Amino acid sequence: MAQEIYIPSYKKVFEEAGNQVLFMFRFFRNIFRFDFEWNELVRQCYMIGYKSFPLVAITGFIVGFVMTLQAEPTMKEFGAESYIPRMVAVSLIREICPVIIALICAGKMASGIGAELGSMKVAEQVEAMEVSGANPVQYLVVTRILACVFMVPLLTIAAEALGLMGSYAGVNVSGHVSTTLFFNKAFTAIDFGDLIPSFIKTIFFGFAIGFVGCYKGYNSDRGTESVGIAANSAVVSASLWIIVIDGIAVQLTSALGY
Repeated sequence: MAQEIYIPSYKKVFEEAGNQVLFMFRFFRNIFRFDFEWNELVRQCYMIGYKSFPLVAITGFIVGFVMTLQAEPTMKEFGAESYIPRMVAVSLIREICPVIIALICAGKMASGIGAELGSMKVAEQVEAMEVSGANPVQYLVVTRILACVFMVPLLTIAAEALGLMGSYAGVNVSGHVSTTLFFNKAFTAIDFGDLIPSFIKTIFFGFAIGFVGCYKGYNSDRGTESVGIAANSAVVSASLWIIVIDGIAVQLTSALGY
């Protein structure tokens, strides 16, 4: 009876990291091919972005609404009610909406991509594409990652706008503030130093979500149970990467003076 070979855990970590780097190289190599799958990219943008908009819209509105209700009593103690629109606008745009929406997208997009590609792997559809001469990496992987890169920033912007509307509704629960006054105060607190870093890091969030979902699904094992494992692992890994990327982005923006 053959003895099972034990592979130390640190070697598995390096092996996994190497496989991800090779997978990333395959992704970048297939972006610039002449026979790019534009129709599939548009379809994935619709499936990933448009289908996620209701969840993102509700989340953004509720975050702004609840944040205003929670901050209002404390701000009143210091006589700073007039600063609520500024505080909420800066908080939503700089940190809260990008991170929360990215985590929401990780739960929906990464799990869906991981489960979809995992199911195709189990059903041997990926191998069938290779045998027929198609390029599964370009058709399945590149289009989904780019769709996440394009749609996560757009969904974040929509959530920020709806978050400000939710904040406006929260301010008017116990009082009355005109629409013009509220949004004037909110927008005067925002400049490009708030918008640009926030927008750039959502692009990296989208790449992490799409890449992790595709990697976990494309490299899933045989068997039906591997589909659930790929989906769950994609959500956990994508969420972890979002937190790591956000920490790096905060340090970089602080160092650059934003």
